[in-house]
Amino acid sequence: MKIYRALGALLQYPTAELADAAGEIAAIVSAEERLSRRGRTAIDGLAARLGLSDLLTAQETYVGLFDRSRSLSLHLFEHIHGESRDRGQAMINLAAHYETHGYSIDVNELPDYLPLFLEFLSLTEPEEAAGLLSDVAHILAAIRIRLERRQSDYAGIFQALEELAGRKPDRAVVEGLLEHDKPPAEEAAEIDKDWEEAPAFAGTGDGACGAVRDTLNRMAELAFAARGNERDGA
Repeated sequence: MKIYRALGALLQYPTAELADAAGEIAAIVSAEERLSRRGRTAIDGLAARLGLSDLLTAQETYVGLFDRSRSLSLHLFEHIHGESRDRGQAMINLAAHYETHGYSIDVNELPDYLPLFLEFLSLTEPEEAAGLLSDVAHILAAIRIRLERRQSDYAGIFQALEELAGRKPDRAVVEGLLEHDKPPAEEAAEIDKDWEEAPAFAGTGDGACGAVRDTLNRMAELAFAARGNERDGA
């Protein structure tokens, strides 16, 4: 089904190729009868922006949303399993499900990456696709709400996916996912901190340099003494 592939394409990192295809994607969305007028209009707006806006600006917007916020992660299982072992097993199970349908992942991406998941749905029967989508509807709803709070037009994609699932998510489950949300700036700061590289050597400043020099001098002394012992033994 083209609609899943089209929505998945809109969730990819903006490129010149995506901008060129924005009009074609919008046409596919407009032709999808399962979407409400509101859903189609929201996607039209996003596709138009990606097709017309400065590419660098579009990329910065994308990174600021999906790469610098765990609550907007496009990896589905991160929202329910975090970094626990359960997430690894869930991904193994999902990859196995792909394989039972004759599909193997041939890109460097995790099985729970939403655009990849949507690509798989585009290759399945409509009933199964809707069922699989409804299984993660609570995650999609939580991401949509977070995007709406940031006044992002990407929320339209998740609104459309909820409509395609055909089943409303459990409100209590969605609220549970939203319960511990942090302000965007705080989330971004935490991610930046996680990505900071630790220095190769502990310590900073002259004190550290002095400690390194002392260690190197001591190593040289030991090496000199060892050579002297070898000569004496000879």
